[in-house]
Amino acid sequence: MQVQAMTGRETLVEAGEEPAAPIEAVETGQLEAALAGLDERERRFAELQGFKAEAGRHILAPDAAGNIGRVLFGLGDGTEAGLLFGKLGSALPGGLYRLAEGIAKPDLAALAFVLGAYRFERYRKPRDEAPRLVLPDNVDAAALRRIRDGVFLARDLINTPANDLSPHNLADSARALADRFGAAVSIVEGEGLREEFPLVHAVGAASDRPPCLIDMRWGSERDPKVTLVGKGIVFDTGGLDIKPAAAMALMKKDMGGAANVLGLASMVMDARLKLRLRVIVPAAENAISGRAFRPGDILRSRKGLTVEIGNTDAEGRLVLADALALADEEAPAMLVSMATLTGAARVALGPEIAPFFTEDDAFVQAIGKAAAETEDPVWRMPLWKPYDRWLDSKVADLNHIASNAYAGSIVAALFLRRFVSAAATFAHFDIFAWNPSARPHGPEGGEAQAIRALYRYLSERFR
Repeated sequence: MQVQAMTGRETLVEAGEEPAAPIEAVETGQLEAALAGLDERERRFAELQGFKAEAGRHILAPDAAGNIGRVLFGLGDGTEAGLLFGKLGSALPGGLYRLAEGIAKPDLAALAFVLGAYRFERYRKPRDEAPRLVLPDNVDAAALRRIRDGVFLARDLINTPANDLSPHNLADSARALADRFGAAVSIVEGEGLREEFPLVHAVGAASDRPPCLIDMRWGSERDPKVTLVGKGIVFDTGGLDIKPAAAMALMKKDMGGAANVLGLASMVMDARLKLRLRVIVPAAENAISGRAFRPGDILRSRKGLTVEIGNTDAEGRLVLADALALADEEAPAMLVSMATLTGAARVALGPEIAPFFTEDDAFVQAIGKAAAETEDPVWRMPLWKPYDRWLDSKVADLNHIASNAYAGSIVAALFLRRFVSAAATFAHFDIFAWNPSARPHGPEGGEAQAIRALYRYLSERFR
């Protein structure tokens, strides 16, 4: 079984003969002028509705025949105008709409509308009719659909429950993506992992659904190598250091890193960027059985370093360590890892901002610019080297957790850094991959984080 897009009908349409209701965006400071531009009937209707152009509020003004004549959409003070248009994708009734003239960043507004219309409908009846948006003039339709498809792929994968998404199923989804773009995929699974990827094997050994390592390659060997590594823990019980029930409730999303790198790969391949892409996903289920790895075990990694297990609920960094070691062996120009790795990252920055770690200052500047342009927020966190000593072990080369409760996301990133030495640039993103409540551009549930920003960065660097 493979996971495919569960997103229903096409939301973006070309202009045609069918009339489309205009969406008029209004900031609070422009409300009086905007109302003055309406006819008397529309102005009176807006006043009776109490429309004050509050951020995200809309009203539907009828035409003379009683159909939707126009949409008035409030932008508040305008500071969050771009993605705010996503509210309309979920709130408007079925029908055809267009962005009125004068809307700033129409490409971002249109993307937000489409992302906001997303619904995960695999397990429920689809809605009868979704709102459709006429593609704005001077907006690259292919680019917009490319980003939408990558985001929806990530969301669909994350939203799929673990009973329908095993490591094998995740591999099938990677194969389907590879087939679409002519990429090559190799899979190492089960006992075949023991020698080459011993940490991945150990983490997945307790499950009756065997672990695997997915390795996808695309593009010309002559182009710069860019490698994406995504954590693919399809469900995390915590292992023998079992999680409490409340902490386990969202653990179907623990493969959010894998979902995000596959979504980003979809964008990169569709755009045919001038790079040699490699995607590596260590996929496993951290379960409990007599085969489970234990606290105090000492495991040898692919890199040769021995790792003392401090807590079996810190399994994500173990599977990533083997995958990063593999990626680093060919010294890529850029190596990016993405993972739902630590609760400490959420404590630091909350669910909406993706923290990242890198030693490349030029990358920090470039990704910050891309994040601002795409409204896909990221924030640099420090790889504070003095904390590296907290990973010391008395019986192995290193422990994989600290002996204290401080700076959990930094310590995890420092552990991963031990397995990368040859890549020209290494960046690790500790993402949440989930909207705990609905946001303008996405409902509660699985979310793509940082990949729109990363795609903007890659598309500018590798044209």
